[in-house]
Amino acid sequence: MATGGDRLEALVLAAGLSRRFGAPKLLADFGGRPLIEAALDVAFSAPVRGVTVVTGGHGKAVSAAVQAYGRATGRTVRLVSADDHALGLSASLKAGVRALPADTSGVFVFLADMPWIPGGIAGRLAGSLGEAPAAAPAFKGRRGHPVLLSARLFPDIAGLDGDHGAGHILRRLGEALVLVETDDAGVLRDVDHPADLP
Repeated sequence: MATGGDRLEALVLAAGLSRRFGAPKLLADFGGRPLIEAALDVAFSAPVRGVTVVTGGHGKAVSAAVQAYGRATGRTVRLVSADDHALGLSASLKAGVRALPADTSGVFVFLADMPWIPGGIAGRLAGSLGEAPAAAPAFKGRRGHPVLLSARLFPDIAGLDGDHGAGHILRRLGEALVLVETDDAGVLRDVDHPADLP
């Protein structure tokens, strides 16, 4: 499998309903701009040729924010709607993978509520993957995000259902999963409640 950025893609899963947050959290203020913009910056720091955002809950508002980001930065962002997002995380992941170019060799899966992921970690994952099926960062022994999935795992993703995301697949891989240690807890930190924002 090629690990060069020419055939790697990034998915940003942004289809959640923000139930615990109590409002559309991806539009919440994060350093003077919507949280989704910080997540997009992280995705664009990866060695990828394209970034796709999967929307669902609050889809129109999130899509508008993503389009505004694209206009402001000059970056092209693909938007995909997971119409069945209410079925769980698997629906968003499957919708995103289906939308990838046919020659994609691997995909980074980013969660849109994790803006603290360090910019260099995706490059380290790409460089560590080799012939392994997947790679992920780890902080003090805990697996974090983003995950990098080889295209040969795409059939496994297609078979997911319910609220099972990539983590379900990674657990099945066991020692075949490459873990890249980092001293940055940003690979674990997410936004669930308003108090989680800076």
